[in-house]
Amino acid sequence: MTQGSLMQVDWSSIPAPVDDGAAAHLPGTAVPSVPLPATNGDSVDLSALPGRTVVFAYPRTGEPGQIALVDDWDMIPGARGCTPQTCSFRDLFAELKAAGASQVVGLSTQSTAYQAEMATRLHLPFPVLSDDKLALATAMKLPTMQVADMTLLKRMALIVDDGRITHVFYPVFPPDRNAGDVLAWLKANPR
Repeated sequence: MTQGSLMQVDWSSIPAPVDDGAAAHLPGTAVPSVPLPATNGDSVDLSALPGRTVVFAYPRTGEPGQIALVDDWDMIPGARGCTPQTCSFRDLFAELKAAGASQVVGLSTQSTAYQAEMATRLHLPFPVLSDDKLALATAMKLPTMQVADMTLLKRMALIVDDGRITHVFYPVFPPDRNAGDVLAWLKANPR
């Protein structure tokens, strides 16, 4: 099955993820020092970023017209919606920064080369980090799922203040509202 429209999604026809408790340990946790390659060519260590950082994680972005990872991708709770989630952070980027986010970054287990294509195609104003070796996911025990013999991050957003997780959005559904929810939280919880 090929990827349909990556942006036009009827969320009522897709199963919502449930809170399985897999992120309950994260609030208050210090982010370990794990440098990750970014689409802007840098290496980013989330533990060393000063100020407030918004990290949104997603399983896997698709490419228009390409074959889906598995035929029933849309029926995996929390799988569908990576592009709408990413675009919502792009569209609200200036507002997120104005509300106190020093940095906004995306995070997935896809390779930097794959992410770079997506970042260019979607005109992202922020870097996307590759945890393709699962170093950060393992060190932090981030929620993951197994699909087609691949370990993918479950969708979430983290507010990281000077290297420590202050707030976690998990599970995230629908994905295209995640950036708006983060923005509302930032406005209600200034530093």
